Amino acid sequence: MKAVRIQEHGGPEVLRYEDVAEPAAGPGQVLVRVKACALNHLDLFVRQGIPGQKIPLPHILGSDVAGEVAAAGKGSTWNKAGARVLLAPAQSCRQCAECAAGRDNFCRRYALLGYFIDGGNAEYIAVPDVYAIPIPGDLSFEEAAAVPLVFLTAWHMLVGRARIQPGEEVLVLSASSGVGGAAIQIAKLFRCRVIATAGNEAKLARARELGADEVIDHYKQNIAEEVKRLTAKRGVDVVFEHVGAATWEQSLASLAHHGRLVTCGATTGAKAGVDLRHLFAKQQSLLGSFMGTLGELHEVLAHIGRRELRAVIDRTYPLSETRAAHQRLENKEQFGKVVVIP
Repeated sequence: MKAVRIQEHGGPEVLRYEDVAEPAAGPGQVLVRVKACALNHLDLFVRQGIPGQKIPLPHILGSDVAGEVAAAGKGSTWNKAGARVLLAPAQSCRQCAECAAGRDNFCRRYALLGYFIDGGNAEYIAVPDVYAIPIPGDLSFEEAAAVPLVFLTAWHMLVGRARIQPGEEVLVLSASSGVGGAAIQIAKLFRCRVIATAGNEAKLARARELGADEVIDHYKQNIAEEVKRLTAKRGVDVVFEHVGAATWEQSLASLAHHGRLVTCGATTGAKAGVDLRHLFAKQQSLLGSFMGTLGELHEVLAHIGRRELRAVIDRTYPLSETRAAHQRLENKEQFGKVVVIP
């Protein structure tokens, strides 16, 4: 089969479109014919190399996969070839106390497709059948691939960690990203007032189309000053942060008394400071969040299937042009998800 692999870490030039052995469905697994695979910033980080993390090489990237069941291994509950499925982007041991309690994203063996497990930048992928989920509603394969990682992450951040409440005010950083676009929609699902940031007029307009009530150009405007102006100096109840060092100070300054900042990433750097006096005097909360549970994925997919939430696709590329897809994401040219198609 054809796949895109990295043999070493580096820029887009290390991505190789080549022939590799087709996987087989082992016991309890299904073999999925990949129809679409969406990119995430994780793909860029793994390709470049993550300090302290040794990724087995050669390696196939790609966490967000949709396709058709091609074959089922012995003991698999899937027996219908051609079934349309999307894949949960992460796997756990399914045996430890955390997994048994439904907190599989706390599992010590929790691993993402395309990170320590070969991913979906290929024509076929074999996975445990429990992680193959019927595509809800009438979603296309491209739409289905654009959903799992970002919507699961945003749902866990806002619903699972920040405990978002109807009518609250929410600041969403970087609306043009997949997770930012998902966050705007989820916050609006909870009837919140959303303030979103983006980097140019076109992206700000797209953020409004997704439901943002107010927008801020984070390259031209001071985020915290604009938030205070838009909230009568109060600040927001929830800050949805995933940018890191470049926006951290402004994100903290945008919080209201008793506000919650929830973060899942650090794309611009991981070093950030906190004035503890403000934190305890204002009784604010800083919340870390990582992915989400399999149960939460099924929960958010119910809304996706009813079109109450929708995937935002920026552009599709043939699998053979994965380098160009990476460059578009790396250059911050996208609004929504970049998808590759075998």
